[in-house]
Parts: sequence; structure tokens; C-alpha cells
Amino acid sequence: MAEDAQLHPSGDPLLAAKFAVPVVPPAFVARKRLLDRLTEATQGPLTVITGPAGAGKTSLAASWQSEDLAPGPVVWLTLENDDHAPGVFWAYVLGAFRYHRVPLPDGVGRPSSADNVDHSLIVRLASALAELPGPVVLVLDGLEHTAAHDVAAELDFVLAHAGPQLRLVLLGRVDPALPLHRYRAEARICEIRGSELAFTPRETDRLLRCHGLQPSKESVAALTERTQGWAAGLRLCALAMQRTEDAEQFAQSFAASQNAVADYLMAEVLAVQPDTTQDLLIRTSILAHVHPELADALTGRADGELILGRLVRENAFVEPIGDTAWYRCHPLFAEVLRAHLRSRSPELGAPLHREAAHWLDRHDRLTDALEHAAAADAWTYAAGLLVDRLAAARLLTGPDSHRLERLFRAMPDGLPGTAPALAAAACALARGDTVASRKHLAGAGENGDATPESRLTGALLRLLTGGGAHRPAQEASDPGREVRVLMEQVDRDTLGRHPEIEALRRYGLARAHLGAGRRAEAREAFTAALAAATDEQTWTVRHHCLGALALTEAVDGMLGEAEAHAREGLQAADEHGIPVGHRTGLCHLALAAVASDRGDLTGAGRYLGAAVGSGAPTWDALGAAEAAVLRSRLELAHGRTAAALSELDDAPVAAGGAPFAEGEAAGRVAVARSAVHLARGDPPAALGALRRAPRTGPAHAVASAAAHLASGDTEQARRLLAALGDGEGAGAGDACPAVRVRALLVEAQAAAAEDDIAQAVALLGRALDIARPQQLRAPFTERGPWLRHLLARTPELADAHAWLSGRPAAADGRRGPGTAGASPAGPPLLVERLSRRELDVLRCAAQLMSTDEIAADLFLSVNTVKTHLKSVYRKLSVSRRSEAVRRARDAGLL
Repeated sequence: MAEDAQLHPSGDPLLAAKFAVPVVPPAFVARKRLLDRLTEATQGPLTVITGPAGAGKTSLAASWQSEDLAPGPVVWLTLENDDHAPGVFWAYVLGAFRYHRVPLPDGVGRPSSADNVDHSLIVRLASALAELPGPVVLVLDGLEHTAAHDVAAELDFVLAHAGPQLRLVLLGRVDPALPLHRYRAEARICEIRGSELAFTPRETDRLLRCHGLQPSKESVAALTERTQGWAAGLRLCALAMQRTEDAEQFAQSFAASQNAVADYLMAEVLAVQPDTTQDLLIRTSILAHVHPELADALTGRADGELILGRLVRENAFVEPIGDTAWYRCHPLFAEVLRAHLRSRSPELGAPLHREAAHWLDRHDRLTDALEHAAAADAWTYAAGLLVDRLAAARLLTGPDSHRLERLFRAMPDGLPGTAPALAAAACALARGDTVASRKHLAGAGENGDATPESRLTGALLRLLTGGGAHRPAQEASDPGREVRVLMEQVDRDTLGRHPEIEALRRYGLARAHLGAGRRAEAREAFTAALAAATDEQTWTVRHHCLGALALTEAVDGMLGEAEAHAREGLQAADEHGIPVGHRTGLCHLALAAVASDRGDLTGAGRYLGAAVGSGAPTWDALGAAEAAVLRSRLELAHGRTAAALSELDDAPVAAGGAPFAEGEAAGRVAVARSAVHLARGDPPAALGALRRAPRTGPAHAVASAAAHLASGDTEQARRLLAALGDGEGAGAGDACPAVRVRALLVEAQAAAAEDDIAQAVALLGRALDIARPQQLRAPFTERGPWLRHLLARTPELADAHAWLSGRPAAADGRRGPGTAGASPAGPPLLVERLSRRELDVLRCAAQLMSTDEIAADLFLSVNTVKTHLKSVYRKLSVSRRSEAVRRARDAGLL
């Protein structure tokens, strides 16, 4: 084309290859959502498509042109680095119109100089375009190569004066220098960004199948996530998968994906950057997130903010993080940069990580600082940071607990100093190994140079492991005293940033009370710990508190409260994403105990299996002992006494627990063992099992009384029962419901054996009254045939307590006001009549009225309303208002 050859200002021929529409690559995926978006966009004057290298900008526009979706002829021009001069740029624009046979008047002319263009030529071009008979689409691919301000101003002038016939489509890695803000304000621009160009999982699947692959959903998801939908990365991975023998394994391997795209990223992204930019990218590759000041610290320069901002504008695989000052690299690009650092400058790694650790610590990003200290193999420094910042407790609870525990698990053994020993102790406790934790604590020691932070950390860990059991006598009733005193000695601002310390102190205090057999104090302390565990740093403590409190309540016969707390604990673990390794199995264990005590053996077995199979650790022997007791009870319920004893023989009561906790655990196992021996008709063996174990409280005394009664020593049995409290009759003291019920049953059995039926019935009635609100059936089903004979002789008592067997209270199935019958699917929902006033209060509660509103509506005092609500909760065996309403509706009361 001789005419075209004269259009270049230098006299050289124009390169026709720049006018050719690129060929759509093979195995190309036409994405309708983007084609429709571009078709809609070209109804207006300006369309800008920007994204990183390989995002699919050119392929999108080329496929759109090949599908004949444009509103008119498409004039294509691909720009390169040497096209930045105004004269050269406009010469190629005019050449593109002629190449694509879009006629322009001969009078438009052409540039006479490479460095500038006469404004009259721009005016003539705009006028000629305005006179075209129909719209024409001008695609400029790579406009960033002509960054001259004059070119942008002239292009803006043409677009403004060419009328509606010119539809300009700009493709590039950066925004053009046009006044985009004005076009946005006038709604005359459509912008398609990299986020829209990214492949969706469905599109990734289509791309892989176009390459002859048969990917699984997991592979598609992994590749889409790893590449973040980057088109070139996906295509390179697909080509590599075609060549590999195991495409699925490739898709799951981050390293394989990184290798597939490494050359492209090195050549197209890194190599085109200035030396200072390459240096910054390589040095900051050790970081997950980059702050300009941190980049300056790693490079020793002050250009971090300038370079990072430019990389974002150029879509160079760096993006800002929200509205913060932080940035991040595309994960594949970051890994390529790290590989480059490891291969070219391995000696830089450790110093960079150390510098990053110091900077991050100064800027209150402790977890990140610890990770970089570990990467630099500076473990003593890392442990010192953990202890001095009072962060050791965060291995046990909080959103970073799993991350920190995994980090310090890699710390070498035997590092000298207090801080490494404390860090190792916290790490061991986090994975449930209390024996190893106490061993590390013993190695930590205490010396005169110990900081308040290290002393507090050690005291807290000793409390949580039970390692402080033999500390001074004044701490016997207040095991958390040392921690509380040391908390007053550390910096208040630092302590204020760690609410988990107070929550863990209260939790450790509760566990200490529980291990020492002070069950009422333990329940109170667990409740106090829950009140302190209210933010994300303490969710794990809250979960553990709920599990331990639920199991304590279940063992004590407070089944309604135990069930509610156990379910709340499981819900908390799911809602807050607590890692499985930091969960407790006590919630499921408590539900197993509740089901067992209510006579639901199937449910008990199911929950027990969930507790044992969860893989979640417990922090002492109590949970393991209780699991063994429950397994034994299930075996005994099925008549397998040998298996029941075997389960107790295997109970690990002396492995992993604190000494006092081991005593309580051994006592629980001994009580269960005595029950098995009594079921086998061997009272001496039952007494022997109890004598060999520590005397751990009322439950032990009641079990001893039952064994003495079975041996024929009624007087000794009564003496043991009388010692339980000063109230009216057996078990009337402050003992928990389960102990009180069992004590009353032992005394009732003694009265029945002496043929004092009236006294036996009276005692049995009291036991039933105590057990009924909680549906506590197990103490009755475990007592043997004498109880069935006694109930048979007093049918009125059996009818009044039909809940014991789950049958309706009346033969004709009718219910009185406020009384629910038995559910066909399980035990009755309600076991005691609600008063008319209690029903009124419950109806108001169902309308979501507050306590004050209920009081005003019913002309009652607020305290009276609260009293009625407590009574309703007890009768419905629930612990909160919403559960009471739901259960009442199920029972047909509302």
C-alpha cells in the first residue's frame, strides 16, 4: 500500500501488524457476561478496560470483534513503546482508519513531524469523524505506551468533538491520562476492571475442559483461588496440566502452579520494572502485607509509598488493602519473588525477617512479628516477645491461637532462658499436654531478674495446669491468688490489651475448685469466667467454660442447665470458628451425661462417641475420668458388668491431671466402680473400691452408705447419710440434686428393708420431687427391684410420677390446665402443672415483652415476674426465656 507507506512522519512505512486484530487464542473461553458488558459499554463514547498483564483485556476485545457485536466497523491499533511521540501516534491512528477501510476525507492530512502535531489536523480529524454515516469503534490497545500529555489532551479533544459517531475503547494496564473524573460525572464512560476480568470457578472449569482436561470441583476451586481468576495464569496452568501425568495432583499443588507461571511473571511483570522497583518487590516478598514504611525499612530507602502506588496504578499484580495504607501482591507473583530471593540472594532472608519483626513489633502487630522472628530462626527473641508482651495466653485462646501454637511448635527444645521455657509450656498446654507443660514450667524456674510479665505468665500457666496445687496454704481456698496479685504488678495498659488473662484466671480458678471437689464454688467461678469472656480474644475460654460448667452441672444432676450450657458451648465453637484442636470434648460429654441420666441410652452413646472422636483435648484428668464413668454406666445399663469394670480399669485418672484433679477423678471412678460391684451383688468389693480411693465429698459418702446398706450395716449407712447436712432428713444439706436424690433413695431402701413402708414412701416421694424438674431418671433405674416393688404397692405415687417411665399421667390421656402429656418421641415435656399466673407470664414472654413490660401489663412487681419466670424455667426444665416459650408451644400450652 504505497499511500500508507508515506504516512509515517519519518518517511518509513507504517507497520501493518499494528493494525491487525489479534487472533483469538485456541481453547479460548468466550465469556458472555463480558461480551454483553462490552456491547453495552460501546453504546457510549468511552470504554476503558484495565487490568494486569495477562488479564485477558486484548482477548476480550478481539473475541468481541470476531463475534460481530460492535455497533459499527472496528478500527484496531496496537501501540508499543516507540509510539509515544504525538506525530507517530496520530500517523498510526490515521493509518488504522485507512487499513480498516473506514474512509476519511483527503483533506484531513497527516503529521509532518514525529514530535508534534498541528492542532488543525486534530480539528479536521474530529470534523471528519463527526460526518461519518454511522458509528465506528476505535480500539487502542496499550495506550500506556503513549503517556505523553499532549497525546491525551488531543485524544480528549477528538472524542469531545467527533460527535456520537466515535466510540473509543482503550485497553491497558493503567488508566489513560484522560480526565476520567469528568467522564464519570457526565456518565459518558464504562470501566471494566481486573476484578471483572477475573475468571469465576464456572469459567475456570470451562477453560480447563477446553484444554481436554476433566477437572474435579476441588481442582477448579483450588486453581481459581490460587490464581485469583488471572486468565494467563489459568491458561499456563492448563497447558502444564496437559503435559503432566497427574493433572489433579498438579491442580492441588501451589508449587506446581507457581512454576507454571514463573517465567511469564518474571519476563512480563518483574523484568520491565526499574531496578529500584525490582529491589523493593524482591525484599518485601517476605511479607504477606506490605506497608510503605515497612518497605522503606527493608530497602533502606524512602520511596516505598511512591513505588507501591505506581505499581497499583499500573496493575502490576500489587493492590491496596481496603482503605488502609497496606498493600498485597498476587499470591503467585509473591511466591515467584520469594523463589527469586532464595535463589539469587539467600543471605538476605534472615536479616530481612529480623528487620520486619522489629518493625512489626513496634507497630503492635505482634503475631506477624513473631512469625518473622521465627523465620529468621531468632527463637529466643520470639519467645521474649511473646512473654514480654503478655501474649503467651494467646496460644490458648483468640483468633491467632492456632497460628501461634503451630508457630511455637517448631521452636527447638532446650533453648536456655525463662521465656523459651514459658513459650514451650504454653504451646504444650494449647495441645492438651499438661504433663509436658508442667515439665517446661519446672524448667522455667524463677530468679531475681524475672520480669513481672514472665512471673505472671508462669503463674497463669501453673494455675491452668494445676501445677500450683502445693503452693502456700493461703492459696488453698483461692488458687488464683498468685495470678491476681501479679496482675496488679504489670503495666495496666498492656494488661488492658489482654482480656484473655483475666478470663483464663477465672477459668483456672474454677478448674482448681472442681478438681478439689468444691463443686458449688466451681460452678460459681465458671459463671464468673463466662462474664469475663466476651470478646474475640476470649471465645475459646468461653467455649471451654461452657463445656466444663455443663459437665459439672450434669454430674450434679442439674440436667436442664447442663444441656443448655453444652449446646451453647457447641454453638459458640461453630459461630466463632474455634479450631478443632482448641475445642473441648466436654460439651458432648455433658450431653452424654444428661442423656444417660434421663434414660436415653442411645443418645448417650451417640454423644459419648462424638466427645471421644472429636480429637479435642481436655486440660486435666477429670474429662477423661468422666468419659470412662459414662462408658461404664452404659455397659452396666446393658447388663455387661465385666465390660463396665474394664472401662473403669482403663480410666487414665493419673495421667495428665494435676494431683488434686487426679484425686477427684479417682474418686469419681471409685464411686462408679462400687456401683458395678453392687450390681454384681458384691458389697465387699464395692466397699473395697471406695476405701482405696480418696474421699472426695458427698457422692463418695452416699456410695459408701449404699455399699454398707447392701452389706447389712444399716446403722453405718444412716450415719454416713446424716453427716451430709443439718437439714430435714437425708441429703437435705447443700448437696447437689443428684447426690440428694441418691441419698434419699438409700435411706428409703433402708426403711423399706425394715418394713417401714410409710417412711420409705415419704422418702421416695421427696426424691421424686427433687428429680422431677430435671427429668433425673438414672438414680431410680439403678436402684434395683426393691424400688419397683415399692412403687407397685403405692400406685398413686407411680401415677403422680409417670414421667419416670415416660407414660401419660392419666389413663384416658386427658390433660389438666397447664399440664403436658408424654411426647411420643421421648420423655414428657412438662412434669409439673403451671399456675394460672405463670401461664399469664409465659404468654407475655411469648410476645417478646420485657420483664418491666410484663410487670406493667399484669400489675405485678418486677421481682414477682422474675420469680414466676424462674418457676416456669424449673418446671419446663429450661434455662432461658426463648426455650421456655418453645417448649410450652410444643406442649400445647400456648
